[in-house]
Amino acid sequence: MKLLIEREKLIKPLQQISLSLNSRPIQQILGNILMETDGQFLTIIGTDLEIEMITRVELLKLDQSGSITVPARKFLNICRSIISGSIINIHVENNMMLITANSSSFSLSTLPPMNFPNIDDWNVEIEFDLLQENLKKLIELTQFSMGYQDVRHYLNGIMLEIENQEVRAVATDGHRLATCFVKVNKALPKYSIIMPRKGIIELTRLLNGENIYLKIHIGSNNIRIYTKEIIFTSRLIDGMFPDYRQVLKKNSNKIFQVLEVDCLLLKQALSRASILSNEKFRSIRLQLSHNQLTITASNSNNEESKEKLAVSYNGNKLEICFNVIYILDILNTLKCGTIRLLFTDSISSVHIKDTTNPYVHYVVMPMRI
Repeated sequence: MKLLIEREKLIKPLQQISLSLNSRPIQQILGNILMETDGQFLTIIGTDLEIEMITRVELLKLDQSGSITVPARKFLNICRSIISGSIINIHVENNMMLITANSSSFSLSTLPPMNFPNIDDWNVEIEFDLLQENLKKLIELTQFSMGYQDVRHYLNGIMLEIENQEVRAVATDGHRLATCFVKVNKALPKYSIIMPRKGIIELTRLLNGENIYLKIHIGSNNIRIYTKEIIFTSRLIDGMFPDYRQVLKKNSNKIFQVLEVDCLLLKQALSRASILSNEKFRSIRLQLSHNQLTITASNSNNEESKEKLAVSYNGNKLEICFNVIYILDILNTLKCGTIRLLFTDSISSVHIKDTTNPYVHYVVMPMRI
């Protein structure tokens, strides 16, 4: 392999791919990237066996085609260290990659490309286009509710459900649930997958909210998303996600007590009150009465904080306890004007909605008082 390439065209894709790789890979070659020439393009591939990223970079000149794998982070750091605006000369010979630019030269060890793993070929069972900003919205409005290293492995990710003209994201850790859906411009067959936490986090890095359509391919074991610069593939979690519809309908026959309050004011009041909450359980107590919300928190040192807020509430007097982090996560995500909280009693879950966005719905279980 022998080629010339512009430094600036290499840096960003190398950063995106290198960040996704484990700093301590289980196999040496998983810390490498595969580089192979294709006409006047250099294709770069990185994988940790869970996710795969592929990008293509235009070459200035190709003298000799070929393929090789090199340590991802070392190669990135070398390219970063080269002066901006430089032309990089890459030459592979005798299992070594020689990198030269200006007065600098580096010799980098390589591994054979035939040992580089790739995500197996798979059949696409459903495909559609989705606005990048909508995919970003689905993830941002739900990802905080994912399980983290939960023994119920199917909770450690986000379920994507496709049906008719809707794509819905659902996440839950068993204590709270977040769901959001967006519309697509064609009817789709019913299909659902669970995308793992690792894939969600790495995909989020690639989404800049740009108003362009992304091509999405889904199979029984993988999801592939074609962004502007990267082809991103993630393996899926094999498991049965909980029936979120039952959670949303659980209290449908009960009469809700409705509270409406300014999102920012509630967030600030909860943040202040939580300073003196129990460090382990982070519990706060909400007391509702006519047009008033009282928030209290205490800890084992008999310290206490209290906040009173004027709200819109005409229901029965009610007292209920929550993990304050669960509520604050929702308020930090919504960033809206007014939110609506729907209560039934002191032992039932609360439903939280953005008054201006009917596509988003949150459910939080209370703590025992």
